[in-house]
Amino acid sequence: MLPTDPGALELVEHGRIEVTGRLVDASNATLFGAISHQGVQANCVYKPINGERPLWDFPDGTLAGREVATYLVSKAAGFDVVPPTVLRPGPFGPGMVQLWVDTDEDADLIDIVAADEVPDGWRTILHATDRYGDPAVLAHADHPRMRLMAAMDVVVNNADRKGGHVLHTEADAVYGVDHGICLHAETKLRTVLWGWLGEPLPAEAVEALRKLRAGLDGEVAEQLAEHLTRREVSALITRTDLLLAAGVYPEPSGDWPAIPWPAF
Repeated sequence: MLPTDPGALELVEHGRIEVTGRLVDASNATLFGAISHQGVQANCVYKPINGERPLWDFPDGTLAGREVATYLVSKAAGFDVVPPTVLRPGPFGPGMVQLWVDTDEDADLIDIVAADEVPDGWRTILHATDRYGDPAVLAHADHPRMRLMAAMDVVVNNADRKGGHVLHTEADAVYGVDHGICLHAETKLRTVLWGWLGEPLPAEAVEALRKLRAGLDGEVAEQLAEHLTRREVSALITRTDLLLAAGVYPEPSGDWPAIPWPAF
């Protein structure tokens, strides 16, 4: 099942979860499994709240709730760059359940490459050296869906947009995952998607931000209040207003590391 299929959200909301494995590289309990409902089956990611490690700088709510809140923002704006994500009961207690996205392993959109091997059209983010001391760069593709994701990350204040959190499908769709440390009231933006800083937002992103801003005056704010503090919702509104007013991708503030570590 694809994230855009009409029954995808219903499946993750009401499907029966059968855990079959664990993603061992994750810092919190991240379980993989099958989910089925009324004859429809797919794979999913399930992150039980009981498996979360508390973070001193994210004391309010849950990481699972922030993942759901980021999905609600993506959906409300029409960014549609986050797979269907819900907070619901599961085999190991309540947690975040998200539709699994199969990726095209031969078409990465973010990579660390030799300085003279950056693909045409890619944006260079960081110059460094590899373990042998040779020049290397962190770069990403100039993909229109990634431009939308970068705009979304600004307003949700994503503190951890690593390269591995950007999924590219064989159908050339792009989705972002792992949004547990988003939507803090204080500026914490850390991302590998800095390739457009200072450039005008595309018209599609501006339209999405205006749609989100309208929703934040009503139903969307009410939905987010189930997962975020009042201050955090207010900060989301402020960030949306500021990005719309600026009309360009922001530069790093300098008050916080601009790129998460590790970058992947």
